[in-house]
Amino acid sequence: MALATRRLAIVTGSNKGIGYAIVKALCKQFDGDVYLTARDVGRGQAAVEELNKQDLKPKFHQLDVTDTDSVAAFAKFVADNYAGIDVLVNNAAIAFKAAATEPFGVQAEETIRVNYFALRTVCDALFPLLVSGARVVNVSSSAGRLSVIPSEELRQTLSSPQLSTDELDTLMRQFVEKAKSGNHEQFGWPSSAYCVSKVGVSALSFIQQREFDVDPRKDIVVNSVHPGYVDTDMTSHKGPLTIEEGADAPVYLSLLPPGEQNFKGRYVWNDRSIKDWSNC
Repeated sequence: MALATRRLAIVTGSNKGIGYAIVKALCKQFDGDVYLTARDVGRGQAAVEELNKQDLKPKFHQLDVTDTDSVAAFAKFVADNYAGIDVLVNNAAIAFKAAATEPFGVQAEETIRVNYFALRTVCDALFPLLVSGARVVNVSSSAGRLSVIPSEELRQTLSSPQLSTDELDTLMRQFVEKAKSGNHEQFGWPSSAYCVSKVGVSALSFIQQREFDVDPRKDIVVNSVHPGYVDTDMTSHKGPLTIEEGADAPVYLSLLPPGEQNFKGRYVWNDRSIKDWSNC
């Protein structure tokens, strides 16, 4: 089968909220196929139909980022049908509500599993398919800045330019283990699983950029982004920003021009400003 020559953009967790708005914007600005992905086929197809009514033409593929078989099937579909991936936006994530009754250890395990390790799984499967000049956007949060970690020792480790993915994985697992034991604060972790998961995403983004800097494929750029406090289900609709406003910075980073040097391995705010992750 001949591979499609059209360029390819993929947005995970995009049947609603910021992900949906990112797909909508990319359909208008990206020259190629834009894939809206969702765990639930019905919801994903309904989102595509809604965008079709606006004369936008996203494509749909089922993708449950927490299901390795689903991720593998999607990677095979991409490899079988496209020459490679030009844009990957890792948006899929969860957040427990303040009123959640699950024990903190359960919240920690599930949040890290979805927000950090599932993102890692997607990257492991799709990164080999990235083409030269590809743009990767990992949706983090203001909660993902380094200063939310109380321990100076942990902050130094997380911000080390020598930190590896394996070492970061170990730290994320350590947090879950301590949260389950009820002594995570004694080991310098905050009592917010969401914060830790997004710190992990931010730290991972820097590692990924360092690895791509020595990759034979040229000009692959990875950034993490805080989309702002947006009116979505995740914020219980308390955020002041619209989903379109939340999509602005992720879309900007998705469409960075060739040879970009300023926005490369950065922690970017929703107003498109670069923040010093270690000190903001």
